[in-house]
Amino acid sequence: MTGVPALVLEPAAERARAAGNTGWLFELDQPTYVAVVTHADDEELRKSIYRAWVTRASDQADYSPGHDNSALIEQILALRHEAATIIGYANFAAYSLATKMARSVDEVRDFLIDLLRHSRDAARRELQELESFAGRPLEPWDIAYYSEKLRHEKYSISDEALRPYFPLPTVLSGLFSVVENLYGIRILPVDGIDAWDPRVAYYRLIDRSGREVGGFFTDFYARSTKRSGAWMDQCLNRLWNKTDLQIPIAHLVCNFSLPTGDTPSLITHDEMVTVFHEMGHVLHHLLTRIDYPSVGGINGVPWDAVELPSQFMETFAWEPEVVALCSGHYKTGEPLPAEILASLRESKNFQSALQMVRQVEFALFDLRIHAEYSPDGGARVMDILAEVRDAVAVIRHPDWNRFAHAFTHIFGGGYAAGYYSYKWAEVLAADAFAAFEEAGLFDPDLARRFRQHVLEIGGSQDIGEAFVAFRGRPAHVDALLKQSGISRS
Repeated sequence: MTGVPALVLEPAAERARAAGNTGWLFELDQPTYVAVVTHADDEELRKSIYRAWVTRASDQADYSPGHDNSALIEQILALRHEAATIIGYANFAAYSLATKMARSVDEVRDFLIDLLRHSRDAARRELQELESFAGRPLEPWDIAYYSEKLRHEKYSISDEALRPYFPLPTVLSGLFSVVENLYGIRILPVDGIDAWDPRVAYYRLIDRSGREVGGFFTDFYARSTKRSGAWMDQCLNRLWNKTDLQIPIAHLVCNFSLPTGDTPSLITHDEMVTVFHEMGHVLHHLLTRIDYPSVGGINGVPWDAVELPSQFMETFAWEPEVVALCSGHYKTGEPLPAEILASLRESKNFQSALQMVRQVEFALFDLRIHAEYSPDGGARVMDILAEVRDAVAVIRHPDWNRFAHAFTHIFGGGYAAGYYSYKWAEVLAADAFAAFEEAGLFDPDLARRFRQHVLEIGGSQDIGEAFVAFRGRPAHVDALLKQSGISRS
């Protein structure tokens, strides 16, 4: 257990005791997985939990026998293809893109290949640097571990050293201040709500006139009955009827470690970025001025633009004045030391090319399995995954890796033939934030225009035209490359 953070070990020990055992009982939730592969000194432990994580719900799973998703994946892809052809599309990818900003499969493929062309050589250099640091070739379960150590050596920071400065209540207080500074909205807690878990909270959004414009639930902590990851979802949509206005309500959900004793939940800066990201979705849903649910809030927004507000919002989490609002040692209130903040900002683009290539890999896999499905040949999921990895990936994965079987974004979420949307919207978000870098982080006129042309319109207008109305021109991919620290080649 050497190296595994106490924040993970303590609840694992409690689970073991509750099960009548000694030692530690790990569950396959995301915080546990990330903590172990990032910090455990024992390579066999890292490999064990990596294997458990990447074989979930597959024919290779040791910990979820009887839950192999292979047949479900085939059925899902077959039904999607059938539905698309019934209404005249060649495949589900073409059908999916009919309501997106991107106009064709070829345009998406070219967009992804362009990103790959700019980032793959840089990703190879980042991996070479990491393996030189480790002194040996690395397996996938080694990457996060040695990356964390290299990041600490280069920037003198680590996730565990940062955690005490990012107690979740402080992060939320800072986040709410950012929202108020940008849009003049107060976020107020509501006590005594009826919810599905005792730790769920509820907040009201109040505008400058004192009018309630929306509300949102927060469900921040991991538990065994909850799916992994972080997301925002709709509870109620804005709706005008004959008697009154139904205000929009959202859910903001994460999977952070539980508070223990007198210690609040201590999150990493990356997790703080996640909270800002999901809050961007919440604001998109709640600040809409459209009274028709089908095109209000996040509804009716092209899927490759719906991440614009969230990715725009997360960029604020790296700015010094925002970090100052969101941090303070949970015991003393001491601000994050200036040298640590400087190192944190320098680390922002650490291994950004590796991350870019990884996202391109996921997006191309998603695009191909939906564009190339054939009723005669079937889904060819593992074959296509192998082909994409051969063409794209810098980090090599073992044959027993079953990433696709837990790819909930495209099989259990809304990203089917649309995973590229993250990068597409990231271009929009990077260019939008560049405007705030030019004018001032909390420039009131710019914030008003962003709210008016992006957050308030839902799906009632063409988002490309709306972006031009805000920015004065179409988005440039150069803004994303610059933000990621990747040179245009």
